[in-house]
Amino acid sequence: MSIHLQRDLEQLKRQVLAQSSLVEEMIQKASKAIRGIRPELVSEIMECEKLVDENEVSIEESCLKILALHQPVARDLRRTAIVFKINNDLERMADLAVNVAERAQVLPQHHDFEIPETLDRMAQLTVAMVKRALDALVDLDVDIAREVCASDDEVDTLNREVIDEMRQVMRTQPDLIEAALSLFSASRHIERIADHATNIAEDVIYLVDGEITRHKHDLNPAVHT
Repeated sequence: MSIHLQRDLEQLKRQVLAQSSLVEEMIQKASKAIRGIRPELVSEIMECEKLVDENEVSIEESCLKILALHQPVARDLRRTAIVFKINNDLERMADLAVNVAERAQVLPQHHDFEIPETLDRMAQLTVAMVKRALDALVDLDVDIAREVCASDDEVDTLNREVIDEMRQVMRTQPDLIEAALSLFSASRHIERIADHATNIAEDVIYLVDGEITRHKHDLNPAVHT
């Protein structure tokens, strides 16, 4: 590896780690907002999205620069390609965190509406998945990455439980339909964040072992509601 390629790859790594930290912070704040812990965090999440978008463009430009100037091969090519993919996952996770925050703005208007415990567990598990996926990326730890992939099924199950509970609320308490729909939507967004965390974990496995694990951990794929 040339000195210039090594320098650019290290710079790319720093960019991705900074973006990862920012997105993780947004997801943690969105989780607290939707669970009613810190509703005032919504405005902070909105502000962070602008920086995430700027970072996404910068990271993409860095990837293209490496590909054009250095024409990397083997593991260096794989690393650059994976960062390209992870960059998109991080930006989408940030968008979903904003979506969750927007749903959180509706809930305080409905004082009789209780956040189900199932959503609380789901949000906490998803935040943990995101953190673990990013830890796996930093440390190139395949074992952690595989644990993240295994956790995705549990999030899917909790999502279905939340949705079933919200349907029951809408059938029996028409005055809470708006709140139930907001939570229904937030649950779907949280589930999608977990999917993106899984994508990152799968990319870590590919980067380290050269193994494409996509779909393999889900031998009995659940039907997304």
